[in-house]
Amino acid sequence: MKIYKIETGNFKCDGGAMFSVVPKLLWSRKYPSDEDNLCNCAMRSMLVVDGERKILIDNGTGDKQGEDYFKNHHLNGDASLLNSLAEIKVDPQEITDVVFTHLHFDHCGGAVRNGAIKDVYELVFPNATHWVSRPQWENYCQPNIREADAYFKENVLPIKEAGKLKIIEEEGELFPNFDLRFVNGHTPGLMVPVIKIQNKTIVFAGDFIPTAANVPVKWLASYDLNPSISLREKELFLKEAVENSYILFFQHDILNECCSLKQTARGVKVDEFFLLNDIR
Repeated sequence: MKIYKIETGNFKCDGGAMFSVVPKLLWSRKYPSDEDNLCNCAMRSMLVVDGERKILIDNGTGDKQGEDYFKNHHLNGDASLLNSLAEIKVDPQEITDVVFTHLHFDHCGGAVRNGAIKDVYELVFPNATHWVSRPQWENYCQPNIREADAYFKENVLPIKEAGKLKIIEEEGELFPNFDLRFVNGHTPGLMVPVIKIQNKTIVFAGDFIPTAANVPVKWLASYDLNPSISLREKELFLKEAVENSYILFFQHDILNECCSLKQTARGVKVDEFFLLNDIR
């Protein structure tokens, strides 16, 4: 098995949204913002290659939305999904599986693109099975008022209509050495991939723990739909992660790709930072 980071571009979001009730005096020491209080965040995906199977975890925001959308989310950076795949010589048609941690626009938008005819869409990964959890799919179909603006029908419905979307009913092993955990604080049925490789366990932290600055239990993003649930899920997970020497891979941290964790008198903290390629 081999794993690769796949950079799909960056976006900006409000620092208060990223760190909720944590004062800027504290979070700004851990994560920078610009003069408008905007934090620049990565949309970093992962490719897992195991023999003939090529599993892409999330795929960024895509490029099919209108000008207002791009302006409001301050998309930036030179990286793109397809260019990042090309750099490691992977053709989109080779992707066998796409795992959506959830269906918010910045995690699934890259799976569908505009076709040659207006309002006709095509799949970027036509040979792939696309996976999403049952709770998240149901939430996508009938979103609550707070999340509705994060779900776009053109990001997922073309996949469903093509017969390429599969629903995961419960957490557990999806493929050998590739497990999925369900958490519900950020959004119902968020899937957290847990990958075992070379006697190490790498966790695709996604929006469960979006940046290294969000590692402390109380440092939640205000994007979490149910913060009290997030607190409990995170507390239990971090305890398990320290006990089992898990490595976190960050999707939205533009400064840091991976870290190890340690237990301190003041809770679980980051131990060391490193690149995914440095894991041996």
